[in-house]
Amino acid sequence: MDRREFFRRGLGRVAEEAVQHVDKKVVERASRWIRPPFAIPELEFLLACTRCDACIKACPHDIVFPLAASNGADVMNTPALDLLNKGCRLCEDWPCVTACETQALKLPAAEDETDSDTDPADKLDLTHQPRLAKLTIDTENCLPYKGPECGACASACIIEGALEWKMERPSINQQKCTGCAMCREVCITEPKSVLIMKSAQV
Repeated sequence: MDRREFFRRGLGRVAEEAVQHVDKKVVERASRWIRPPFAIPELEFLLACTRCDACIKACPHDIVFPLAASNGADVMNTPALDLLNKGCRLCEDWPCVTACETQALKLPAAEDETDSDTDPADKLDLTHQPRLAKLTIDTENCLPYKGPECGACASACIIEGALEWKMERPSINQQKCTGCAMCREVCITEPKSVLIMKSAQV
């Protein structure tokens, strides 16, 4: 190996380690917000997103909002979900995702789909729902765990089997829950008894 090849390989390793370090830091910080459905990995997302607001304007339920400058200049005006106050409806046609022209939000196409003229939303493999956040029930605050019946969240869950009931007490099936937070939106306790633990991307 000559000197030129030695330095070329050495610089390659340094560059790779630098990218891995940046990626780790970006992912750690991303736990502070939740991206819209089908967001690509955070570092790639920041490079792809043009801050055009198309996904924000496309959301019919006003759940997507631009991050403030206080979160950092590099993420300012990028989209996030307001799951603390509203649940994501997991719209059938995914308007926020299909509005993204740079594929920072990207629908996973069915593997056997080859027709390029088909609408992206129609090519979605429906067996793969987006993982938005990890939710949990605050059993210290949830009414059925304290005695009185409630059931306010019973009919709010969009995904079958994600919200389970044992002795009239709700629990979240982490294998099925998408983290849409519809159960949190309808929760009648104050503070809410459905907690958002973290972004599903982290």
